[in-house]
Amino acid sequence: MKVNKYFPYFCTLFFLLINTFLYAQNNDEASHRATIQFGTETEIANLIQSLRSENIDYLDDELIKLIDTTRNQRILSGVFGFFGEREKPGLETRAIKAITERDDETNETVVSAIDYLGRIKSAASVPVIIELLDTQERRFLNIGFRALGRAGSATPELADTAADFLIDYYENRDPGSDNQREVIIAIGATGSSVGVPLLIDIVTNTDERIPLRIAALDALAKIGDPKGMEAILGCVGTNDPNVRSAAVAALGPFSGEEVEKVILDAFRDSYYRTRIAAAQASRDRKLVSAVPYLQYRAERDDVPSVRDECIRALGAIAGEEAAGVLDTLFLERKNSDRVRLVSAEMAMKVSPDKNINKLIIELEDSRVRNQTALYNGLLKVLGEAIVPTPTQEYEAITRRFMTNGTLIEKLYSLDMAANNNLRALSVEIVELTKDKNESIARRARRTAETLGITIPERE
Repeated sequence: MKVNKYFPYFCTLFFLLINTFLYAQNNDEASHRATIQFGTETEIANLIQSLRSENIDYLDDELIKLIDTTRNQRILSGVFGFFGEREKPGLETRAIKAITERDDETNETVVSAIDYLGRIKSAASVPVIIELLDTQERRFLNIGFRALGRAGSATPELADTAADFLIDYYENRDPGSDNQREVIIAIGATGSSVGVPLLIDIVTNTDERIPLRIAALDALAKIGDPKGMEAILGCVGTNDPNVRSAAVAALGPFSGEEVEKVILDAFRDSYYRTRIAAAQASRDRKLVSAVPYLQYRAERDDVPSVRDECIRALGAIAGEEAAGVLDTLFLERKNSDRVRLVSAEMAMKVSPDKNINKLIIELEDSRVRNQTALYNGLLKVLGEAIVPTPTQEYEAITRRFMTNGTLIEKLYSLDMAANNNLRALSVEIVELTKDKNESIARRARRTAETLGITIPERE
């Protein structure tokens, strides 16, 4: 048998390509770990931004180890922020240490540590934060009040403890006019009914500053104690439009015929924020009787943000009537792109199986008509949709995006496959793990892992 003289060169090239592929597959992770071990503060900050944008968490353990051994402010603040945004535990010991040994840390590190402990609702941090606030170090008061409210909500007992401390601070110490609002917000964040009497006093005091009354109304809503309802209702008829809209928004957690009447009445208010508040309260209470009002406002209100909130309220209320309105708003091609996109998003949350093929049809229509903004918006809705029973059309468009799509379409198609368990597309997914664009290849590998698809090694 005669062997082509170029065959050895082809073999060499083939094996080089294999090694290059395998190296690329593992290089990202190895490079990231090396950056954490040896990188500068700037390199680590850039890495954290990359992890944040890619929603990657496989390096969390390495980051936890990193902050145990560094006092670099930029690194510590970056990691505390990254974990705090995801409410991810694991840094509590280091964060508490940053507070208790704050003389050895920068202000930025201490502030980010306090914020982190609040975001994860760390029960262990409550006495530490109270001790910090007791020192009355003004540089930490603002963030300290906020964190104490959040952390105090971890248990009912801690909530009462935190609320008692905050009330005493507000009434008997001097948090400063710039921090009074933060204390009120923190009282609401605890969820403790202990704070209701003080909040009622602030709400009903017409001589009090408007921002404080608004903050107290929001705090009463967060606590949701029926004892605060009358004070909220008393503010609905006030002349100040900001207090009035805040009072309507605060009615969301409460029930009763009078509350419902006030919410529906607020849709007639000439101040747009009050109409937004009415929509939000209807959403919170899933107020079916508000559907006609929401439809009217979604179709005719001259303020786009009012229309948005009404459509989102319809999505939260769901039900046959609300779903029908969403369907109409989405399918009416004369409506603005903004109305159609928000309606599509809500319709897919209410009835994904019923609406998935309609979404695909409208997506294709916007592509044919070169309606780029609408197409990109509908593509995002499609990419984020979770469909209990994916249709043939859904699988077909996912496959088309994977094989012939743009970069954005390929990325969304991988999300579609991962969100909806489209293992039938395993061949296409594996093929995308070899894509020249590393973002696509990385997303494909993650999708394959999610779906339990084995990526074969080349021989």
